[in-house]
Amino acid sequence: MKTSVPFGIDRLLSDQTLSAPLDGRRVALVAHPASVTADLTHSLDALIAAGVNVTAAFGPQHGLKGDKQDNMVETADEIDPQYGIPVYSLYGEVRRPTEQMMSSADVFLFDLQDLGCRIYTFVTTLLYLLEEGAKQGKTVWVLDRPNPAGRPVEGTLLVPGYESFVGAAAMPMRHGLTMGEMGHWFIDHFGLDVDYRVIAMEGWQPAAGGNGFGGYGWPQDRVWINPSPNAASVNMARAYAGTVMLEGATLSEGRGTTRPLEVLFGAPDLDASAVLAEMHRIAPEWTTGCALRVCHFEPTFHKHAGALCNSLMVHAEGPFYDHFAFRPWRLQALAFKAIRSLYPNYDSWRGKDFNYEYTDDVLAIDVINGGPALREWVDNPESAPADLDRLALPDEADWAEKVRPHLLY
Repeated sequence: MKTSVPFGIDRLLSDQTLSAPLDGRRVALVAHPASVTADLTHSLDALIAAGVNVTAAFGPQHGLKGDKQDNMVETADEIDPQYGIPVYSLYGEVRRPTEQMMSSADVFLFDLQDLGCRIYTFVTTLLYLLEEGAKQGKTVWVLDRPNPAGRPVEGTLLVPGYESFVGAAAMPMRHGLTMGEMGHWFIDHFGLDVDYRVIAMEGWQPAAGGNGFGGYGWPQDRVWINPSPNAASVNMARAYAGTVMLEGATLSEGRGTTRPLEVLFGAPDLDASAVLAEMHRIAPEWTTGCALRVCHFEPTFHKHAGALCNSLMVHAEGPFYDHFAFRPWRLQALAFKAIRSLYPNYDSWRGKDFNYEYTDDVLAIDVINGGPALREWVDNPESAPADLDRLALPDEADWAEKVRPHLLY
């Protein structure tokens, strides 16, 4: 099937010169439900049908099948019922592949669709795979896929000491890279000696949009498939670098609804219209690039289950979307700030007893942001938007400069 932007898996399967180095070698595939070819064949099926000697598969958080709905729900190892090969979980008893797991193959193909956000755990899974590959003399290839959030960079850099499974290194929340590019940066940053290769996309133009096929990150002629259960749309992928912070808050991120992580908050005791007005008062420039709509939902599970929640829906899509003006990290920070302004004593943050991604004695919001700066800005009644910019702008510029040599597109 022809497409305007062949992804890494499409090029690998269509160009024998690219796949030839796999001949006679044992191959493992790291994949999830969005690991598909242009005609929607899963990469595992496509590789085996093409004669590649796939001896193992690996599933990241939410599993190879993507069946684990919530965060921090582990997946067990299994044997694939069709092919009889082991399927190892990288979000079960271990996060980092063991020596025994790595012994299952010579070449590891990483084919995970990312969202362009540091906290999305597939980023850390790639780092762990590269580190173990370096230790054990294995080959790692990334079959590259688009960053649906495009090139924009946003957020403060992770502070040393705040590393976690959602914080692999000193990078901002919205990193602007593809996984293939991220691999190059990891190798450079950590000084890894690993046999690494990227099977690049062809024709990906992250800054292109309009009536062309660029789609500002996501090619308009490619079907969106959830890479994880709550990543249901490109709109979610664009908003995620902001809305994911709700995982560290008592406010609902919309889990238990059909549009999770596309809202700035959900709570039965907040006036969404008033919060929106306060956001426009505090920093109207941070609300641009999208439409914000007052809405209501009743989660079927998770936070505020069974309660009618007031909310603001983010529409970073269609005629409302301005790729170069939309700043989801600042937008979500602004929503927190407006709530704090209107409701000074509101219990916004999950406590240290909530061990987010298995961290201990750290507030989840600080784990997510890779440090306390954003929370402190929200909670300080004297702080202004310019104060957050003074923290973030130098970090954003520093990151953009550091990764420039690794850009492939």
